[in-house]
Amino acid sequence: MTDTTHRPAAEARWAADEASTQQGPKGSLRPPESRGRTTIADSVAEKIVGMATREVTGIHNLGSGMARTIGGVRERVPGAQPSVTRGVHVEVGERQAAVDVDVVVDYGFPIVDVAADVRVNVISAMERMTGLEVVEVNVAVDDIDLPGAEDERDDRLE
Repeated sequence: MTDTTHRPAAEARWAADEASTQQGPKGSLRPPESRGRTTIADSVAEKIVGMATREVTGIHNLGSGMARTIGGVRERVPGAQPSVTRGVHVEVGERQAAVDVDVVVDYGFPIVDVAADVRVNVISAMERMTGLEVVEVNVAVDDIDLPGAEDERDDRLE
């Protein structure tokens, strides 16, 4: 059963509480950008990380062995789009994110430098685009791309 008794004192208290939470220090409403809540899906963050990782010089591809194989076959299908998120996993919290990336590095590039560049690029892109603090970027180098090796693989697949 619903209580239908009119309680002016309680209503006034609720109105005062609501007004104080909506108002800033000078009694005005809070700025529009602070009203409401924004949530960012893991998949959105994974796309940002995938694009930021691919921008780094020395990155040949993303993903571990089986994921790259399946992705390579899928990309050969006419009209298929390459997966931006292959090899990327992001856990998004309310204010922070943690990133795991599986990469293939081009032969001749210093792996330590490439991994550091991935971290810098991913953190700056994520923090700039989402406002989330990136607490860690774990880079797993799963393979190295040797010059001419891709040509040999293409001949075997055809």
